[in-house]
Amino acid sequence: MACRKDSKGRVLRKGEHFRKVDGRYSYTYRDPMGKERMVYARTLTELREKEDVLKRDQLDGIDSYVAGNADVNYLFDRYISTKTELRSSTLSNYIYTWDHFIRDSFGMKKMKDIKYSDILFFYTDLLQNKGIEINTLESINTVLRPAFQLAVRDDIIRKNPVDGAFAEVKKRNGGSRKTRRALTVEQQRAFINYIAESPFFYQWYPLFVTMLGTGCRVGEIVGLRWDDVDFDQRMIHIDHSLTYYPRAEESFRCEYRVSEPKTEAGNRDIPMMEPVYDVLSDEYERQLEEGFCEEIVDGMTNFIFTNRFGMPHNPSSINRVIKRIVDAHNSEEEVRTKREKREPVMIPRFSCHILRHTFASRFCEHEDNIKVIQEVMGHADVSTTMNIYAEVNDANVKREALDKLARNMNVF
Repeated sequence: MACRKDSKGRVLRKGEHFRKVDGRYSYTYRDPMGKERMVYARTLTELREKEDVLKRDQLDGIDSYVAGNADVNYLFDRYISTKTELRSSTLSNYIYTWDHFIRDSFGMKKMKDIKYSDILFFYTDLLQNKGIEINTLESINTVLRPAFQLAVRDDIIRKNPVDGAFAEVKKRNGGSRKTRRALTVEQQRAFINYIAESPFFYQWYPLFVTMLGTGCRVGEIVGLRWDDVDFDQRMIHIDHSLTYYPRAEESFRCEYRVSEPKTEAGNRDIPMMEPVYDVLSDEYERQLEEGFCEEIVDGMTNFIFTNRFGMPHNPSSINRVIKRIVDAHNSEEEVRTKREKREPVMIPRFSCHILRHTFASRFCEHEDNIKVIQEVMGHADVSTTMNIYAEVNDANVKREALDKLARNMNVF
């Protein structure tokens, strides 16, 4: 069998190639995940130096892992490479959490040296000295624990040092997860009425009415297209989400990507309430005259809600405008109430997700069929609907519910 040779007659090893077109050498190999990779060099000597480094790195990495000498970052990178089923937005959040809170500190420790007490100290330091919230610590625990669990299953370590640490630290530090509070009916009306009457914020009115009238996730809202709106049937079809996250090769730059909804249940049809139908109809007529969105993201275009540059909104920009609206409303409300001699309706600062939470709370207050609420919200598990969103803010709602119970029982 003839051996492959370069232009100087030197025999090439398996995986090595010589390109006559430009005189460059290449070496093809497979990474630990089985994906084919390639490196290039100008000379055969340079190529083989690169081959030696690749082989040594792979062997060193595996040997260190087996011996437990690899650092925690290596463990996470190995773990995350196995999570091929994750949605792009979830994967991005996991990597961001690790890089932001773990990689340059706790992630540099050797895996075999980590004890349960080390996890306790790390979590406590994050809470007390770094100022993070308990919800953020829960997200950190969500990526740290399964990474160590992989090492347990690989028989690298005997026990998972992360097990139980989050629960203990949470108990020590006041305990409960920070509860997301929906806006009250009074606050909700104040928020949307202020936008409707404000010449400065009015352009946001269609977006916030749609968010408060559908309960969609913010990624579903910014990714909503006219193609997804059926005016004849008065229905909004949700089958994708628009995410905005760092590029893999340039972490300081972000880009839009289309992804599937958070769960399979996220694929759903939402009937349009009259206010939603009205604002979307008006918005469609406006864009019919002024022009529709032409920006293309993963083959999709015709997005409904865009910024002044014609790009879909970044969720962070929506959070920023909510803050400006709330602050402007509250400062004006203080002046008005002193003049009108009444109690002020102050709106707390909140994020995009609270609008979804508010919609769900109003829905729970007026709808008895939990299954209907679950399907409209796009929850995979009905317990999510029951445990997180079935929150009653108004004492009158409780009173009406008990009055209704008394009438139906008819035993008093």
